[in-house]
Amino acid sequence: MLLPLWSNAQQDPQVTHYMYNTMTVNPGYTGSRGHLTAISLFRDQWVGIEGSPRTITFGLDSPIGQFDGLGLSIVQDELGPSEETYIDANYSHHLILNNRGHRLALGLKAGVRFFSLDWSKGLFRDPEARFNENINSKLLPSIGAGAFYFTRNAYLGVSTPNVFTNAHYDEIQESEAVERLHFFLIGGYVFDINRELKFKPSFFIKQVTGAPISVDVSANFLLNGTLNLGANYRWDDSVSALFGFQISPKFNVGYAYDYSINELNNYNTGTHEIFLRYQWITRENRLKSPRFF
Repeated sequence: MLLPLWSNAQQDPQVTHYMYNTMTVNPGYTGSRGHLTAISLFRDQWVGIEGSPRTITFGLDSPIGQFDGLGLSIVQDELGPSEETYIDANYSHHLILNNRGHRLALGLKAGVRFFSLDWSKGLFRDPEARFNENINSKLLPSIGAGAFYFTRNAYLGVSTPNVFTNAHYDEIQESEAVERLHFFLIGGYVFDINRELKFKPSFFIKQVTGAPISVDVSANFLLNGTLNLGANYRWDDSVSALFGFQISPKFNVGYAYDYSINELNNYNTGTHEIFLRYQWITRENRLKSPRFF
């Protein structure tokens, strides 16, 4: 069921594990981990509301030489009668800023988006909406850019994942509408409390043209390089608990649960999010400093 309360919802998918799923919004992140990395994320948002958002992402990226990175990101997002699939190639070039190895990565992404609307799905406030014309895998281009500054224990990035304002589904008007520009600002810092404990505060700010700013603030603790416990607050939207486990140096798994703190709390039982990450750490790059982002 599509509710008027969704007026504060996103156009692009939003996730709670934004600190690990960075390449989907900022191509400058591509290749920054120093080895071939694959990540997959599943998000089931607002469980209990028919037609609520459901998102699956997959990313694969790797450094190329000493100063470049290449990656592929695929995102499938469902909302009400709409379904969108994003396929993007990502490229970044790294500038070394000083002898401490601080880097500024400039990234570009380009790809396509398949956009579909099936008005036979779901319930609508306006019964006439189901007679709207269906859209079947409309092909739309996408081009985005980003800058990502990072050190061993800090990062800051700014980006816009798509400069084209193509077709989009407007859940408020229950019709096809024009997509708006998205701008993202992301940052965090890792404090080494002691040899066994790291603390990482981070933030994620999203500005969509014509809509209120969306702000996420997170606090995560990493114990013994293995167990991650954290919390996230999304302004006027939700609070979240995060749990992660580094099963091996190569394999990491995480889970997040979001609890709505606005009026949507009366209609859903929360949001579930799972991510998996695998890193091909080789003999050549195994001595690189492990990163908590």
